[in-house]
This record gives sequence, structure tokens and C-alpha cells, in this order.
Amino acid sequence: MNPISKLLPAWKHKLVIPMATILAALVLVSMITYQVTKAEVTVVKNGDEEIVNTHADTVAELLQELNINPSKYDTLSHKQQETITAGMTIMYEKAQPVEVTLNGKTTEYYTTADTVGAFLQENEIAISEHDKLSVAQEDEIKNGMNISIDQAFQITLTDAGKEQKVWTTGGTVADLLKGHDIKLGELDKLNVKETDKVNKDTVVKITRVEKVTDVVEETKDYAVVKKQDSSLAKGQEKVISSGEEGIVEKHYEVILENGKEVSRKLVKEQVKKESEKRVVAIGTKVNQNTGVNTVSRGDAPAGKTFYMKATAYNWNCASCSGSGYTSTGINLKANPDRKVVSVDPNVIPLGTKVWVEGYGYAIAGDTGGHIQGNRIDVHLPTLSAAQSYGTRRVQVKILN
Repeated sequence: MNPISKLLPAWKHKLVIPMATILAALVLVSMITYQVTKAEVTVVKNGDEEIVNTHADTVAELLQELNINPSKYDTLSHKQQETITAGMTIMYEKAQPVEVTLNGKTTEYYTTADTVGAFLQENEIAISEHDKLSVAQEDEIKNGMNISIDQAFQITLTDAGKEQKVWTTGGTVADLLKGHDIKLGELDKLNVKETDKVNKDTVVKITRVEKVTDVVEETKDYAVVKKQDSSLAKGQEKVISSGEEGIVEKHYEVILENGKEVSRKLVKEQVKKESEKRVVAIGTKVNQNTGVNTVSRGDAPAGKTFYMKATAYNWNCASCSGSGYTSTGINLKANPDRKVVSVDPNVIPLGTKVWVEGYGYAIAGDTGGHIQGNRIDVHLPTLSAAQSYGTRRVQVKILN
């Protein structure tokens, strides 16, 4: 064999090893070069910071590498078509779903706001001081959060006759009263039920009801007792005891609505002081010598007719005593419709029953300083009636 031929295979074997080494070196260099040529980018995702080395040409390619798929609601600091540069910081915030229930109607939102207040401002949802918000505006936004808003409105509320406008977010009448610290008494009345729902057309009226006891002292008329007295001439009278009115204490149950009395009921009556009787002596003495009355003209026979000048009076007149009693003890104050005439006892004896033209049947039960001779004064139930009576000439008949 040729010596050169013997040496050739060995040479070929030795040549293969360096070429493999070269190929490995080339791969290594290529890998090193690939790594070295990557751009270093800072990515802040939902507040978490990460350093990323990338060959991505655009922000969109980088996000794709990181499996980030932004929605239209998410926040991204750069446009997706922007070119990647070394040292770039890319901020990405994923929007969270939030439900808002406004006056019972629910709407879904997506937001990257940090707080409830910022979210409301971002979506131009105005909140007044009277509205009811289910969370505080300082609260942090959470994924899937529900924010309930009840917007306030005004209604008319009348309490004990005083009308006012009050704010409410609805609910029941009971909720409204509680929200404004309005308490109802046991007897108070509402024009609506406490369980009724409140809306913008609701009108609430509260009638304040009180039950009080009213104690009233009233006078009690005294009785008049007539006693025959033989020491007095027939037809004459003399007051033995003037009498005194008693006092009765009456307890009334009074119902007041908004401070005004609407009913009164007598529940108790108690005599505080008994009345004292008025005692009047009636003369019966007859002149024994002549067998006639001591009053020469006082025994007018039954059926006799007089024509007299008549005027009228009322027990409450300015010149009257004010007690209401006649000289014979008739209480005209308590009995204003009683038919009584004032007479001259020398013409018509006291106690005589008479008929007066235009007045009717009456009793001669009173006297007067200006009633003399053929003159009488008829009692009328009211002062105005007496004043309008005037002066008349009337026929008077004696009945007994």
C-alpha cells in the first residue's frame, strides 16, 4: 500500500472534529447575539412591575408575547402600533366590571378607576347630598362591585297644620317619618298608611290628637221657697233669706286636633258647694174690719179688664240687679222665656195670673220703681227684643 494512502484516512478523521466545533461556536455566537440584541422594557401590569427583554417591534407584538389582550375599556399607556424602544415603560390596567343600580335600574360598566368617587365622576353620575349611596365614595373599586344609588326627591308633608317640603329617596311612609325623626303619638292620625310606598306625588298629613281633661266650676241655682206670712198684708212679699248659688265642679274629656277642640264629653260631676234656698214670705193678712185686702186697690176681680201703658225689659238690663231674680223669686236668668210682668201691686196683686194683649198669658211676678198705676213692664227673653218693644197701650185681663 502506498504510504500516503495509509496516512489519508487519519487526516480526514482529524478534520471532522474542528468543523463541528466551529458549527457549535457559530450557534453559540448566534444565540449570544440574539440575546444581546433584545430590547429591555419595563411592563407594569395592574400595578405589578416586570422587566422584559424582547425582540418585538411594536407594543402590540410585546403584549401578544405576554398574553395580554387589551379590551376597549382597559387602560394602555402607549398606542399598540408604537415601536418598541429600549428603556420603555408600558403601563397596562385591566378594567373591572361594576354594576350600578340607579333608582332600581341596573347598568353594567367597566372601569379602571381606583375609587367609587373617581368612577362616578368618570361616568358623569352626579350624587346630591340627599341621595342614598350604598357605598362610600372613598371605597376602593372591586371586581364585580354593585353600587346602588337612590336619587332623592321632595314631597309635601303637613304636620299639625304646618306645611313643609321634605327630601326622601322613597321607601314607605314609616321610613320617611323615621328618616326625618318624626314620631307619632298614640292618638295621632295619618291621611295615608305607614306601609304605603312614597313617590313624587305622595302628600303626607299628620293630625296631632290630644285628649285632655278640662275642669270647669259652674254655679248651681238655688231653689226659691215661698212661705205664707199672716203678719204681712195680702199681696206683699218679704225676702227672709236671699239664697246663695252652689258650685258644681264638672270634668270634661276634651279632644283636640292640631290644638283645636273638636269634642267635649262630661265624664264626672262633683258638688263643691251646696246652694242655699231663697226664702220669701208671702203676705196673707186681711183687714178684719172691712173684710178686704189691706191694699185698697189690690183685689182686682177675675175677668176685670184694664187698658194699660206697656213697656218691656230683660233681666240683664243696665238698671237691673243682674241676679236674674224677680222680687217674687222667679229666676229669669235661668228661665228667660218665662212670661212675667212687672206691676203696681196696688193695682194688680203679685202672683196674679193675667193675659196681656200681644204678649199672652203671664204672671204678675215683679215690681219696678217706675211701674205705678195703670202701667206694666213685660219681660222679654233678650235685651235687644226688649229695646225694640217700645211703648204700647195694651189690654190686660185678670184671670184669677
